[in-house]
Amino acid sequence: MQTRAVGGEQPKYYQLRLQQDLLGAWILTREWGQPGVRTTLKREQYLDLESAEAALNRARELQKKKGFQVMFSQGSDGPQRG
Repeated sequence: MQTRAVGGEQPKYYQLRLQQDLLGAWILTREWGQPGVRTTLKREQYLDLESAEAALNRARELQKKKGFQVMFSQGSDGPQRG
């Protein structure tokens, strides 16, 4: 997700990743900041996929309300190339 560039300032980004760890838990990684500037990274662990997906959806909706737009770099829900 990212915001539009405003007044010569680089756009802000907010990245969400959901991955399963080696023990079967799910890790939601949230990273945000501006390219070339200090960034923030947080990880949250969930025991099941349903709660991890719910947390991801809540985080995405909150950032959309703050003006971020969804951009896909990869993933099953990304736009199809062809």
